[in-house]
Amino acid sequence: MSRTVKTKTLQNTRLATNYGGWTYCDKCQENIGYLCYATYDEINFEYQCQCGNHGKININFEDSQTGHPCEKPLTIIKNRLCCSDDESPLITILEKKLLNYQLEITCKVCHKAYRQTKTS
Repeated sequence: MSRTVKTKTLQNTRLATNYGGWTYCDKCQENIGYLCYATYDEINFEYQCQCGNHGKININFEDSQTGHPCEKPLTIIKNRLCCSDDESPLITILEKKLLNYQLEITCKVCHKAYRQTKTS
């Protein structure tokens, strides 16, 4: 089922589809991850690629609900970061391609909002 995008900001970043799929750095064209378009409700992702590029993704939808902060970490299943509650795959981040990042992502099913940071 298609969703109506309310906010979509891509800075120095390209997505394979309208609001998900393979994610690429615009400077070096390297794949930096995969955004599971059917399972997230909102994402704020800022990163610095190995090539030095600073990128950003900010997407939410007309029907997005406010997320509830979750203290639990995202569950890792087959390199995917998943909701700790229902194990919905949310995003894959190819950490070896990134120097650092800040991720805030909300699960579409349970509305838990997760935060994760990598610093170099």
